[in-house]
Amino acid sequence: MTIQDYYDYCLSKKGVTEHFPFDEDTLVFKVGGKMFALSSLSEWERGRPSVNLKCDPDRGTELRAQYESIKPGYHMSKVHWNTIDVNGDVPQKLLRKLIDHSYELVFKSLTKKAQAEITQKDN
Repeated sequence: MTIQDYYDYCLSKKGVTEHFPFDEDTLVFKVGGKMFALSSLSEWERGRPSVNLKCDPDRGTELRAQYESIKPGYHMSKVHWNTIDVNGDVPQKLLRKLIDHSYELVFKSLTKKAQAEITQKDN
């Protein structure tokens, strides 16, 4: 996955916006004002791309045991977030599913009103 693939895939989801709330390097994708994915642009440029994604705690534990390149979230809640080395042993198809999973977890945590507004806006 290239940075452009990652960027396009995240932005293709309903109601997603991009932000740089921490610094000029950390690209954050949000839905309903809540983060679901973030990544360091300079690490992509250095050839060490990784993404932080929200994950169900039980699933996160299983994934960390199964894949060497999935670790507890860097600078995030180690229970609810994973850091995934994009160039590691995680298949690209699974990486997309993990982005989807993170988005869905955050979307489902929004109020029904916020969910409806996002769904309506993009229809």
